[in-house]
Amino acid sequence: MTIFDLLELDFVQSALIAAAVLALVAGVLGPLIVTRKMAFAVHGTSELAFTGGAAALLLGISVGYGSLIGSVAAALLLGLLSRRDSDRDSVIGAILAFGLGMGVLMFALYKGRAVNKLSLLVGQIIGVDSTDVWLLVVASIAVLAVLAFIYRPLFFASVDPDVAIARGVPVRALSIVFALLVGVATALSVQVVGALLVLALMITPAAAAMRVTASPVRATALSVVFAEVAAVGGILLSLQPGLPVSAMVTAVSFVIYLACRGIGAVQRRTA
Repeated sequence: MTIFDLLELDFVQSALIAAAVLALVAGVLGPLIVTRKMAFAVHGTSELAFTGGAAALLLGISVGYGSLIGSVAAALLLGLLSRRDSDRDSVIGAILAFGLGMGVLMFALYKGRAVNKLSLLVGQIIGVDSTDVWLLVVASIAVLAVLAFIYRPLFFASVDPDVAIARGVPVRALSIVFALLVGVATALSVQVVGALLVLALMITPAAAAMRVTASPVRATALSVVFAEVAAVGGILLSLQPGLPVSAMVTAVSFVIYLACRGIGAVQRRTA
């Protein structure tokens, strides 16, 4: 089959729509995640998404819902337990270890197909059906709507938290809300690249964008473009040779990051 024949298949079209929606959410959230130094938190959250998905497999319910519940639980734990910045890494490490341990236990108890287990770790967006796409769209709209409502105070608190506190900005509450948004986005991203590679979609495009511009608006726009290219482009590149989607998404994302590092280095020398 040619690439054009593959693009006419319903599951491929669903996969491309899901990837585009996820890339939009990841691209918008990414610069704030990098600014707030939450890359490790995203990884920890993805492990609880993995645990929730494994529990869903065991119970015979939708993996998407299970991952979403696990990510939200992880976000709440991170927000409630890491009251001080000095506690954040240790709390994330504890949650990450717990998530992996429980996920392994769920896998040991699950007697179904091995491919279902593998998809949680490395993603399997080709298996996304129309129900999953609707879940992705609704959850993404909710995340973007809440982010639009809190963006200005959240950005202020991210750039200079001490001054934000002095100005009466509810920094603590905003941190918990943002952690929940990241948790939802992480759960959605697990379906594309899996729990092990979720940073490729949530962090790498934003890190690349912030290498070439200091403007928050331009960084967000570039982050969205880079995430879209990585997610949609990764699927298109994987179709004809039949390669794993997650591998191509992460490869495209990393190539973009390396290119932006080079551009950023040239810009600094020129300046």
